[in-house]
Amino acid sequence: MKPTPSSPTPPLSDKAELHPRNRHRGRYDFAQLVGSYPALAGFLGPNPQGDRTIDYAQPAAVKALNAALLRHYYGIDRWDIPAGCLCPPIPGRADYLHHAADLLAEDNGGPIPRGPLVAVLDVGVGANCIYPILGHQEYGWSFVGSETEPEALRNARRIVAENSALNGFVDCRHQPCAGAIFRGILRPGERFELTLCNPPFHASAQEAAAGTQRKVRNLGIAKSSTAARASLNFGGKTNELWCPGGELAFIRRLIAESSALPATALWFTTLVSKAENLPALRRALTEARAVEVRVVPMAQGQKRSRLLAWSFLAPLARRAWCAQRLAATTASR
Repeated sequence: MKPTPSSPTPPLSDKAELHPRNRHRGRYDFAQLVGSYPALAGFLGPNPQGDRTIDYAQPAAVKALNAALLRHYYGIDRWDIPAGCLCPPIPGRADYLHHAADLLAEDNGGPIPRGPLVAVLDVGVGANCIYPILGHQEYGWSFVGSETEPEALRNARRIVAENSALNGFVDCRHQPCAGAIFRGILRPGERFELTLCNPPFHASAQEAAAGTQRKVRNLGIAKSSTAARASLNFGGKTNELWCPGGELAFIRRLIAESSALPATALWFTTLVSKAENLPALRRALTEARAVEVRVVPMAQGQKRSRLLAWSFLAPLARRAWCAQRLAATTASR
């Protein structure tokens, strides 16, 4: 379906605040994207300014754009997600990874550690498998992705199996306990340079629905059948959108489990959507005896988020970790 005047293209300024290494800071070059992924052409049309764009209210168009971006920029030829699953905004997901890479670079004396010796755990990999895709294709990192939902796990594994670039570098594992985060996933002696998490933001299905309607209004879409379709654009199964207690409760649980396994990761990290949750999370990290805590602001247009990172290791210990585990990777480049 062609774009309509009620479905504006995100302006260039929406991307100006992205990380300097983010490939998506400028406007999308749709001619190049169509050259890489011809199916995208069927979703293109003019916006009110006469520029070519897609209708961001259409789930199929957004999914086609993601498939085109992943093929053109990251060499992923086969990517798809089941209906209703979360369709991630790739520029924002890439930003998280680039900021996390900066944490590793600091502990590594400047260079970003690259290659498969850098191990990353993605808590809740989802059907889209987006963080392993971006992290491996940008930095060569190896990934473990945990997932509680069987359909999502099957799809993530299918993406890995169907793209040779990911084979052998991404291990998607079933989390058998919905209430656990690290327990049931970690293998004896396993250690990670980073853990990543995009937690469920909402505390209930009703709150998630209200959040979707806010996104619809932000797109400037009128209340109509188009608006109803727009709600599907953002997608997301129950476990992707909400959990009891919402984002705050989930991250508190993440902090508690990390404190029980402090040597498992160089840096534990998560996205925090709601700034009002930060004071309580800082208190939780103090109680957990985190040695260092970082809050990194992130933004794209109206969307404001932040990366919360913590480590139970002092700076000297983190540098020693990098020297022991990552020196060979850095020296080989």
